[in-house]
Amino acid sequence: MRFIALVLSFFLCFLNLGLLQAQVTAPQSEANQSQELQKNIPVHDPVMMRQGDTYYLFATGRGIAVWSSKDRQQWKREELVFSTAPEWAVQAIPTFKNHIWAPDISYHKGTYYLYYSVSAFGKNTSAIGLATNTTLNPMDKNFKWVDHGKVIQSEPGKTNWNAIDPNLITDKAGNPYLAFGSFWEGLKLVKLNKDRKSLAQSIQSLPTIASRKTEVAASSNLPATTNSPADAGDNAIEAPFIFKKHGYYYLFASIDYCCKGVNSTYKIIVGRAKDVQGPYLDKAGKSMVQGGGTLVLAGNNNWYGVGHSATYTFDNQDYLIFHGYDAADKGKSKLRIELLTWDEQEWPIVSGNAGGK
Repeated sequence: MRFIALVLSFFLCFLNLGLLQAQVTAPQSEANQSQELQKNIPVHDPVMMRQGDTYYLFATGRGIAVWSSKDRQQWKREELVFSTAPEWAVQAIPTFKNHIWAPDISYHKGTYYLYYSVSAFGKNTSAIGLATNTTLNPMDKNFKWVDHGKVIQSEPGKTNWNAIDPNLITDKAGNPYLAFGSFWEGLKLVKLNKDRKSLAQSIQSLPTIASRKTEVAASSNLPATTNSPADAGDNAIEAPFIFKKHGYYYLFASIDYCCKGVNSTYKIIVGRAKDVQGPYLDKAGKSMVQGGGTLVLAGNNNWYGVGHSATYTFDNQDYLIFHGYDAADKGKSKLRIELLTWDEQEWPIVSGNAGGK
């Protein structure tokens, strides 16, 4: 019996070893693969927040793409914010399939605010929603995204602006504002209530803070006959991001065309103002409402286009975070993080760039 038991014991050990080897050598599941650290991650419209020793990146994608990193070099894919499409968004945008655009992340009094865009492509049938969480760490027992639904909506025939590309900014008194917009009449600014979940002003006459047009219509709302994709085509500006520095509000924006791979012409411009509501002027003193904007960064032989930027300060160093269309990889969109410095007149300069014109 002892002999049989001994033989059986050796057999079980051998079997377990074989199973262990099989587990080691077997192809990894998709779930395991998603946990692998990656460089040069594919993203559109990245924004970032640091909690503790971890950076969390949110980007355009199904359900909002999420990545985490300890060093901003190696990234791990995390679970989506929305595994299924928010019901309010499906009702507001009939063609919406949970592909969510251009999120914005901010932190206020123990809560993370994640604004996001839902839209029909090429139309201003769009809306901005809001989800909140008390932590960004998915391992925290309190981790849970709570959706608060629609904050603002644009509609063809009713508004001549596009409710996408949100960015939260506060004025000197702490009042929250949401900058947003893409094409049509240009970039807009709307005041929020203290809860940051609802509007504190009417949408009937929202101010334009930047446009590529030299003349801007006085009204935000135009007759249905004048509101069509054609109205948007000659005003290629979007993705506002307002950054406070040196006593100014710096308005970064993207101009020309994204999302065309090797044909992308995206580039980043900037203006600044002493008041969050503007006027935002470029280096030459030209208003961004009338087509002004100092070039910060454009495409080159390595990147067909660069844009949809966000600006942050980590450990007393400023960074410009954006996506670029990689010439070495067939124009695929990749994450880029560049040091941001400032010239003697306190205008931003991207590392390796002369600062534009």
